[in-house]
Amino acid sequence: MPLLSRTWSFAARAGAALACACAAAAAQAAWPDRPITLVVPTAPGGGNDTLARVVGEKMGAALGQPIIVVNKAGAQGAIACEYVAQAAHDGYTIMLGYIATHGINPALQHLRYDPVADFQPIGMMASSPTLLVVSSSAHIDSVQALIAQARKDPESLNYASAGLGTAPHVAAELFKLRTGIDMLHVPYKGSAPAMTDTLAGVTQVMFPSLFSAHPHLASGKVKALALAGEHRSEALKDVPTLDELGVPGVHVPQWYALFAPAGTDAAIVARLNQALNTALRDPGVIDKFREQGAEVQSGTPQALGSFVQGEVARWKTVVGRAHLAAAQ
Repeated sequence: MPLLSRTWSFAARAGAALACACAAAAAQAAWPDRPITLVVPTAPGGGNDTLARVVGEKMGAALGQPIIVVNKAGAQGAIACEYVAQAAHDGYTIMLGYIATHGINPALQHLRYDPVADFQPIGMMASSPTLLVVSSSAHIDSVQALIAQARKDPESLNYASAGLGTAPHVAAELFKLRTGIDMLHVPYKGSAPAMTDTLAGVTQVMFPSLFSAHPHLASGKVKALALAGEHRSEALKDVPTLDELGVPGVHVPQWYALFAPAGTDAAIVARLNQALNTALRDPGVIDKFREQGAEVQSGTPQALGSFVQGEVARWKTVVGRAHLAAAQ
């Protein structure tokens, strides 16, 4: 090939590459230019859904585009995770992940998604302790009374959960293991319907997050007996931990975070993280979380990535030692 032709070919390729780079940069600069979908892996009305809507509204304001919450409940959050993992990694589809989807699930079931490899962390959002609550219709006033009732008549008690493999499920199974009692598991598609039936007395026991339970405690239809954590909560200072009541080792702190599909551009992730942390600094968001028993937890994508890896390893160990199974 003549030198002139080779020079022209090289220049053409370089120009094309530069044009592509400029186009990509322009696309990133214009992002977002349409609404963003925030997928919630549980039913409407529960703690996850509430958190997503509160934060999503403020994030949308910071980004200049609305964030639309879409609920995709089922299969312990796996349906939502698979959907987001397969979505275009353009920043227009993100999800709320939590302790079940990105912590407990891998230890309990065979998944068609990898909570580490298939997702790009955006940032931590909140945490909330797990409570042991009972329906007022059960006429149980203490953890000791609950244990005695279960030993006397196991068929008289059942417990609700937000689904197989969720934190309420695992907490209840750990409680059963530590106390040697038995209760029938009734799984629901999210914390909201599980709490509804516990309030109505259809189910007698539940281990919801404080965020999910807090609005209902004042009604008197459910009573908080203990916290499944290492420390008492500032929101419920008079409620002791299970450790204090002689039932050690039932520690299930619940957390919530945002994720994008793996491969999402770093610049877009940075903007999402910035918008998330801006929302979490909003006094209205902080007050709303605090009123419901949740604490704001912000941070970087890198910090969330390391945390999730630790959670996956932790729950694999806990579930293995406790001999838990998703079918329980």
